Amino acid sequence: MSSTPGRAVRRALTAIVPITTLLTLAACGTDATPAADSAKATGADSPGLTAANKAAEEYSQRPTQIPLTDPVGKKIPKGKTIDYILCGVQSCKDLADFFTSGAEELGWKVNQIATQGTPESVQAAYEQSLRNKPDAVISSGFPRAVYAKQLAKLKKADIPVIQSNADDVLGDGLSLLKNGPEEVKTNGEILASWVVSDSKAKANTVYFNLPAYTILKPVQDGFEGKYKEWCDGCALDVVDVPITAVGKDMPDRVVSYLRSHPKVTHVVYSLGLLNVGVPAALKTAGITTTRTIVNVGDAQNYQYIDSGLTDAALALNSHEMAWIMVDALAHHFTGQSMDTAQKAVVTNMLVTKENLPSADEDFPLIVDYQKQFKALWGKS
Repeated sequence: MSSTPGRAVRRALTAIVPITTLLTLAACGTDATPAADSAKATGADSPGLTAANKAAEEYSQRPTQIPLTDPVGKKIPKGKTIDYILCGVQSCKDLADFFTSGAEELGWKVNQIATQGTPESVQAAYEQSLRNKPDAVISSGFPRAVYAKQLAKLKKADIPVIQSNADDVLGDGLSLLKNGPEEVKTNGEILASWVVSDSKAKANTVYFNLPAYTILKPVQDGFEGKYKEWCDGCALDVVDVPITAVGKDMPDRVVSYLRSHPKVTHVVYSLGLLNVGVPAALKTAGITTTRTIVNVGDAQNYQYIDSGLTDAALALNSHEMAWIMVDALAHHFTGQSMDTAQKAVVTNMLVTKENLPSADEDFPLIVDYQKQFKALWGKS
């Protein structure tokens, strides 16, 4: 199954934060941390390299167990209605569909409400939910400031609101937050483990970032922290990319950068969408020695990995996360706390050609995750 660059951009864009119109655009690319001409050679037995190798090995293992073990333990009521507010692009629809499949196992109805991702359409969707009076509301990636007025009304109506992939904090009307700032920081650590291990702690790295998306800041922080800890003296340059480059001149930007920095060994993208179209541009330019990893893989980047055009990716946990949200509501509707779902550590995976589960789709990380969740719900 093929995936066009345009579709890949739409899908990958929402894996973290889907709506560019809700966020302030950052300034154009800037070399935030000037890179040295060459990386400092580090001993093969250095503590940093040893730690990075261990971390990369652990992250490369495909998870087999969902991060929940507590059965609901009570009869889960049927007939609940959930409003799922979409963000306007495909990957949000995918996440909503994953959630819907889990909700249907419990006899719930999910009403997917479309938006165009604009503040006005998001607010209108939340207003529609207020009129619908559902049993819960779910959305992904929307900054709280956009729907604060509606959130206050939902809180007053005692309707739980669940968010994912958002730079936000729990509470004040937000009942559950998954893939928030603290959780995504680990993504950066996963990226760093691969770069340091792959380079044997001799990397000269450029990190392309999208500062317009504030949820990516902890990813960058996690990467920089572990990279500096594990790869002492290794060069690092952080290049901020404006959102206007996505799907347009990003390949030209990468080619230009690498031509002017020929000693760079590794390229890191804060989102997989930044890599769309780049491998072909690099091949045309004759740049074939740099190694590449992306945060938040998608079908397009998995195809790149399978073809040897990209080297690694962080595979996100969208399937499992969607069902964790179902589990949280199952607890809520039976008079129990959502704390176990909030505390659950949602596992991601470091993917290379050697352990790539599929090159054709956004695959679940845990093969039998549905069976495991249904056992907790008394549906096995």
